[in-house]
Amino acid sequence: MTTTTPHDPRPVPPPHADERTMLESWLDFHRETLALKCRGVTDAQARTASVEPSALTLLGLVQHLATVERQWFRAVLAGEDVPRLYEGEGEGYGFTLVEGRGLPEALADWRAQIAYAREACAARTLDDGGTVSGRAAEVLGVSTVSLRWIYLHMIEEYARHNGHADLVRERVDGVTGF
Repeated sequence: MTTTTPHDPRPVPPPHADERTMLESWLDFHRETLALKCRGVTDAQARTASVEPSALTLLGLVQHLATVERQWFRAVLAGEDVPRLYEGEGEGYGFTLVEGRGLPEALADWRAQIAYAREACAARTLDDGGTVSGRAAEVLGVSTVSLRWIYLHMIEEYARHNGHADLVRERVDGVTGF
Protein backbone atom coordinates (compact mmCIF):
# COMPACT_ATOMS: atom_id res chain seq x y z
CA MET A 1 0.00 0.00 0.00
CA THR A 2 1.22 3.45 -0.85
CA THR A 3 -0.15 6.74 0.38
CA THR A 4 -0.49 10.01 -1.45
CA THR A 5 2.03 12.03 0.66
CA PRO A 6 3.41 11.93 4.22
CA HIS A 7 0.78 14.53 5.19
CA ASP A 8 -1.98 12.66 3.39
CA PRO A 9 -2.15 9.08 4.69
CA ARG A 10 -4.96 7.91 2.44
CA PRO A 11 -4.22 4.57 0.78
CA VAL A 12 -3.95 4.94 -2.99
CA PRO A 13 -6.19 2.40 -4.75
CA PRO A 14 -4.16 0.12 -7.03
CA PRO A 15 -4.42 0.96 -10.75
CA HIS A 16 -4.56 -2.74 -11.64
CA ALA A 17 -6.36 -5.25 -9.44
CA ASP A 18 -9.32 -7.58 -9.34
CA GLU A 19 -12.81 -6.13 -8.94
CA ARG A 20 -13.15 -6.76 -5.20
CA THR A 21 -9.77 -5.21 -4.42
CA MET A 22 -10.71 -2.16 -6.49
CA LEU A 23 -14.08 -1.73 -4.76
CA GLU A 24 -12.68 -2.17 -1.26
CA SER A 25 -9.69 0.07 -2.01
CA TRP A 26 -11.82 2.92 -3.33
CA LEU A 27 -14.20 2.63 -0.39
CA ASP A 28 -11.25 2.75 2.04
CA PHE A 29 -9.83 5.74 0.17
CA HIS A 30 -13.08 7.63 0.59
CA ARG A 31 -13.41 6.59 4.23
CA GLU A 32 -9.95 7.96 4.92
CA THR A 33 -10.76 11.11 2.97
CA LEU A 34 -13.53 11.83 5.48
CA ALA A 35 -11.14 11.21 8.38
CA LEU A 36 -8.59 13.54 6.80
CA LYS A 37 -11.18 16.29 6.40
CA CYS A 38 -11.91 16.05 10.13
CA ARG A 39 -8.27 16.05 11.23
CA GLY A 40 -7.32 19.01 13.39
CA VAL A 41 -10.75 20.56 13.86
CA THR A 42 -12.06 21.53 17.27
CA ASP A 43 -15.43 20.39 18.53
CA ALA A 44 -16.81 23.87 17.89
CA GLN A 45 -15.52 23.76 14.30
CA ALA A 46 -16.97 20.27 13.82
CA ARG A 47 -20.35 21.73 14.85
CA THR A 48 -20.12 24.76 12.54
CA ALA A 49 -22.67 24.68 9.72
CA SER A 50 -21.56 25.23 6.16
CA VAL A 51 -23.78 28.18 5.31
CA GLU A 52 -27.30 29.18 6.29
CA PRO A 53 -29.90 27.88 5.97
CA SER A 54 -28.07 24.54 5.88
CA ALA A 55 -27.34 22.82 9.18
CA LEU A 56 -24.73 20.54 7.56
CA THR A 57 -21.63 20.06 9.75
CA LEU A 58 -18.54 17.85 9.79
CA LEU A 59 -19.83 16.21 12.98
CA GLY A 60 -23.18 15.52 11.32
CA LEU A 61 -21.46 14.04 8.28
CA VAL A 62 -19.40 11.65 10.42
CA GLN A 63 -22.49 10.60 12.37
CA HIS A 64 -24.44 10.17 9.15
CA LEU A 65 -21.77 7.98 7.57
CA ALA A 66 -21.59 5.87 10.74
CA THR A 67 -25.35 5.43 10.42
CA VAL A 68 -25.05 4.55 6.71
CA GLU A 69 -22.27 2.01 7.38
CA ARG A 70 -24.45 0.43 10.08
CA GLN A 71 -27.52 0.33 7.87
CA TRP A 72 -25.94 -1.20 4.76
CA PHE A 73 -23.51 -3.63 6.33
CA ARG A 74 -25.29 -4.68 9.52
CA ALA A 75 -28.98 -4.32 8.74
CA VAL A 76 -29.01 -5.05 5.00
CA LEU A 77 -26.03 -7.32 4.36
CA ALA A 78 -25.90 -9.19 7.68
CA GLY A 79 -29.66 -9.07 8.27
CA GLU A 80 -29.30 -7.80 11.83
CA ASP A 81 -32.14 -6.02 13.57
CA VAL A 82 -30.08 -3.07 14.78
CA PRO A 83 -31.43 -0.13 16.74
CA ARG A 84 -30.64 3.38 15.61
CA LEU A 85 -27.05 4.30 16.31
CA TYR A 86 -28.08 7.62 17.84
CA GLU A 87 -31.04 7.65 20.22
CA GLY A 88 -33.69 10.19 19.40
CA GLU A 89 -32.41 10.33 15.84
CA GLY A 90 -35.79 9.97 14.16
CA GLU A 91 -35.41 10.64 10.45
CA GLY A 92 -32.22 12.68 10.88
CA TYR A 93 -30.03 9.84 9.60
CA GLY A 94 -27.18 10.91 11.89
CA PHE A 95 -27.09 14.57 10.91
CA THR A 96 -28.76 15.77 14.12
CA LEU A 97 -26.28 17.16 16.65
CA VAL A 98 -26.69 16.47 20.34
CA GLU A 99 -25.03 18.42 23.15
CA GLY A 100 -22.33 16.35 24.79
CA ARG A 101 -21.73 14.07 21.81
CA GLY A 102 -18.70 15.39 19.98
CA LEU A 103 -16.37 14.55 17.16
CA PRO A 104 -14.19 12.06 19.10
CA GLU A 105 -17.25 9.98 20.00
CA ALA A 106 -18.65 10.18 16.48
CA LEU A 107 -15.33 9.14 14.94
CA ALA A 108 -15.14 6.19 17.36
CA ASP A 109 -18.70 5.14 16.41
CA TRP A 110 -17.84 5.49 12.74
CA ARG A 111 -14.61 3.48 13.02
CA ALA A 112 -16.47 0.73 14.92
CA GLN A 113 -19.04 0.50 12.14
CA ILE A 114 -16.27 0.31 9.52
CA ALA A 115 -14.56 -2.49 11.46
CA TYR A 116 -17.83 -4.40 11.60
CA ALA A 117 -18.40 -3.84 7.88
CA ARG A 118 -14.99 -5.25 7.00
CA GLU A 119 -15.63 -8.31 9.14
CA ALA A 120 -19.12 -8.84 7.70
CA CYS A 121 -17.81 -8.64 4.14
CA ALA A 122 -14.74 -10.83 4.56
CA ALA A 123 -16.52 -14.16 4.16
CA ARG A 124 -18.94 -13.01 1.47
CA THR A 125 -18.61 -12.88 -2.29
CA LEU A 126 -19.55 -9.84 -4.34
CA ASP A 127 -22.65 -11.72 -5.49
CA ASP A 128 -23.83 -12.44 -1.94
CA GLY A 129 -26.48 -10.05 -0.85
CA GLY A 130 -28.88 -8.73 1.66
CA THR A 131 -32.45 -7.58 1.94
CA VAL A 132 -33.73 -4.03 1.75
CA SER A 133 -37.16 -2.87 2.78
CA GLY A 134 -39.30 0.23 2.87
CA ARG A 135 -38.29 3.16 0.70
CA ALA A 136 -35.12 1.46 -0.59
CA ALA A 137 -37.11 -1.50 -1.91
CA GLU A 138 -39.61 0.86 -3.52
CA VAL A 139 -36.90 2.86 -5.27
CA LEU A 140 -34.98 -0.22 -6.42
CA GLY A 141 -38.05 -2.20 -7.40
CA VAL A 142 -36.58 -5.28 -5.71
CA SER A 143 -35.94 -6.34 -2.13
CA THR A 144 -32.38 -7.62 -2.50
CA VAL A 145 -28.99 -6.11 -3.34
CA SER A 146 -25.58 -7.69 -3.84
CA LEU A 147 -22.46 -6.85 -1.87
CA ARG A 148 -21.12 -5.41 -5.15
CA TRP A 149 -24.08 -3.01 -5.25
CA ILE A 150 -23.55 -2.06 -1.60
CA TYR A 151 -19.87 -1.31 -2.21
CA LEU A 152 -20.68 0.87 -5.22
CA HIS A 153 -23.42 2.66 -3.31
CA MET A 154 -21.09 3.31 -0.37
CA ILE A 155 -18.38 4.70 -2.68
CA GLU A 156 -20.97 7.04 -4.18
CA GLU A 157 -22.27 7.99 -0.73
CA TYR A 158 -18.80 8.86 0.56
CA ALA A 159 -17.78 10.70 -2.62
CA ARG A 160 -20.86 12.91 -2.41
CA HIS A 161 -20.48 13.63 1.29
CA ASN A 162 -16.73 14.19 1.03
CA GLY A 163 -17.59 16.98 -1.40
CA HIS A 164 -19.85 18.43 1.27
CA ALA A 165 -17.06 18.03 3.83
CA ASP A 166 -14.73 19.99 1.51
CA LEU A 167 -17.08 22.94 1.62
CA VAL A 168 -17.75 22.74 5.35
CA ARG A 169 -14.04 22.47 6.15
CA GLU A 170 -13.26 25.48 3.96
CA ARG A 171 -15.98 27.40 5.81
CA VAL A 172 -14.73 26.54 9.30
CA ASP A 173 -11.01 27.21 8.87
CA GLY A 174 -10.16 27.85 5.24
CA VAL A 175 -8.50 24.47 4.67
CA THR A 176 -8.97 23.19 1.13
CA GLY A 177 -7.59 20.34 -0.90
CA PHE A 178 -7.22 16.68 -0.19
